[in-house]
Amino acid sequence: MKNKHQNLSKNVLALAIAATGFSLPTVAAEEPVVLEEVLVTAGRREQSVQDIPYNISSVSGDKLDASQIIDAAEMIRNFAGISLVDRGFRNSGVTNGIMIRGINVESGATGDVALSTVPTVSTYVNDTPLYANFLLKDIERVEVLRGPQGTLYGSGALGGTVRYIMAEPDTQALDGKVSGSYSQTEGSNGFNWTVDGMLNLPLGDTLAARIYASKVDAAGVTDYKNIYVLDDRGIPVAEGGDVLAGDPVYTSKKDADTVDIDFVRAALKFEPSVNFDALLSFQMQKDDIGGRRQETPGADGYGNAYGDYENGSIQLEPSSRDVSLASLEMELDVGFASVVSSTSVYDHSGESVSENTGFYAQLGWISGYYYDLPRPMASAVREYEDKAFVQELRLVSNAGGAIDYVAGLYYMDQDLGSVQNSYLPGFTDYTIALWGDQFTTGTDQDWAYDRNETFKDRAAFGELTWHMSDVLHLTLGARYFDNQFENNTFIALPMYDADNGRASDFSFDDSGTLFKVNLAWDISADTMAYATISEGYRRGGSNAVPTEGNFGEPNGEVFNSYAPDSVVNYEIGIKGGSQAWQYTLSAFQVDWQDIQVNGSTAWYGYFVVYNGDEARSRGVELEFTGQLTDNLRINGGYAYVNAELTKDLISPQFGNTVAEAGRRLPGSPEHSLSASLEHSMSLASGLQVINRLSAYYQSDSLNTIVEDSSLDVEFDGFGLWNYVGTVASDSWDVSAFVKNIANEKGVTGALTDGYMGSEPSENYYGNGAKNYITMPRTLGLAFNYHF
Repeated sequence: MKNKHQNLSKNVLALAIAATGFSLPTVAAEEPVVLEEVLVTAGRREQSVQDIPYNISSVSGDKLDASQIIDAAEMIRNFAGISLVDRGFRNSGVTNGIMIRGINVESGATGDVALSTVPTVSTYVNDTPLYANFLLKDIERVEVLRGPQGTLYGSGALGGTVRYIMAEPDTQALDGKVSGSYSQTEGSNGFNWTVDGMLNLPLGDTLAARIYASKVDAAGVTDYKNIYVLDDRGIPVAEGGDVLAGDPVYTSKKDADTVDIDFVRAALKFEPSVNFDALLSFQMQKDDIGGRRQETPGADGYGNAYGDYENGSIQLEPSSRDVSLASLEMELDVGFASVVSSTSVYDHSGESVSENTGFYAQLGWISGYYYDLPRPMASAVREYEDKAFVQELRLVSNAGGAIDYVAGLYYMDQDLGSVQNSYLPGFTDYTIALWGDQFTTGTDQDWAYDRNETFKDRAAFGELTWHMSDVLHLTLGARYFDNQFENNTFIALPMYDADNGRASDFSFDDSGTLFKVNLAWDISADTMAYATISEGYRRGGSNAVPTEGNFGEPNGEVFNSYAPDSVVNYEIGIKGGSQAWQYTLSAFQVDWQDIQVNGSTAWYGYFVVYNGDEARSRGVELEFTGQLTDNLRINGGYAYVNAELTKDLISPQFGNTVAEAGRRLPGSPEHSLSASLEHSMSLASGLQVINRLSAYYQSDSLNTIVEDSSLDVEFDGFGLWNYVGTVASDSWDVSAFVKNIANEKGVTGALTDGYMGSEPSENYYGNGAKNYITMPRTLGLAFNYHF
């Protein structure tokens, strides 16, 4: 394997050097290149991004393909001021870790558990509100809307909205593509490969079909150094067969975090006239992930330090999921306006296994509740499901008058489920060996949690723009919503009492109106200034906390429900440029009320959400793109975000302060920068050579909002550099790429040693602490063939 690694690295670097083109002849200079106009539909109508009077960014699917970007974590780093917890592909669809303008209080340790709260950033696939974290395949473009988007995008868009706009069939020409890549990642003994195929097939003048299929197969990076050997029942093997006192038997697994993903998308477009079109589409993805791409710092219980890309969990932690989305989008031009209908259904479900032994050990539970079990292995088996029917109708005025408007109706019927069954395999055998079978309930399951939620959202919304003059434009927006939410949660501790399960039912109804006002001034033909005040909203909900019995939570009734939270965004900005340059500069303040905090109860660690008080985010954002020369293009951005609590965060259980006013909100760095430089050159042979160098930097960030907790840690800032060199003809291209050139270990979240680390006094000699690191340096080759 070592020789293969060396050969691949040499070949990649050789091609990369050749792709710089410095030794190749050039032809005469081309005509000056004018920046291509970027069109988006964030305002529910097609507009140039420079004509939209708020801060919006966009990246094309072609740029993502050219940069060899297939996942959201890497894509997000194209935009300064937008951050996320990079958890890799394991459980990638469970928790939306995207943060815009610092509006976040979630711990970097979350990600394994489907949270009760709606994310602070909403995500859409075309017009469907869905967080599924699909592979970035068959993408037309990605639009990032900064700031609350409550009027057009509804609940959850507190920090902003990310829209994935998919490619459509083309009725004009037969088109196809075959592509693939082959790469190796630092720390891995194996190789990664992808293969893709696309076919666009016209079926007459009015009908076309498009199908896209992709396969991702990646070798793991992380070595699980000290996993238990299990018998055929999944129970840890006791050394010497001694159930009462035998130590566990250890083994290891290299490159455990394998990635196997299948993605398929099919679309059919019908255009019988210039006034009507319909798009029927279906896409699905299946993930099978072998373990965590997360590294354990520190040492095991015997004092042996963990090395690079080594994980100390004592069991493997795989995940899998299936997600499908079907939609029908229709548009009819009736002259004065267009009527748009979007109908969709989706089903997203998954499961994973997590090792929680370190959590039990740090709390003293193994000695306190499990009789000093000599081979403890707390295994959490988790499942989640999110399925919904969504219907939206819009009336969008055609351009040309003094008034432009968008008016619509929205309906969503959503079912959510979250299950956790926790086990200590071998506990029953151990207690029987201690006392016989008279003191056992006959199960190794110590925790059962089953949450089922239904959510219905009905809304009427609209935005109206009055062109007060040729240069002054006023936009007013509103959204009226009526939400109905029901929660049924069952909690039990089967190991202790087979009959102690508790079911909790809760209903929550809420309605209200969100507003937006925007004033835009065309200072000149190329420069626009704007000011915006907008509101965002996130629905409330309920918890299920036992308050009676042996494991009743003291004062647990205070967690019965949690209220909605909301933001008000104040923003001013200016956009401008020329044929060769464009820029956007904005300043904002976001006031956040009744912040929702995901946490746990003080005594027994039941999942809960509770409301804090107030937080605020202030900052400045700058983005620019320009053509430095005929062949050299630059893109860049910088963001300063100062997000903090403005009032103390109080735990409702005992009234104690868990974070003081002035505490930074977690996850978001104060400073972030992104930049890319692209040089293209045409050769006498007709080939084109393209070199792309990109960089991203973020300053330090926090892991959690709660001070003096076991998860309270500050992460250092980090920078990432990527390079792609491409040689292209009209029908094919070949690229060499290097990602994370300096092999930087950027940490964006952690399960700390104090939260889940080794504890020999509790018979736990593994280590469940984990740093969520960026993807290590990856070198590879890629090709595309078009026909």
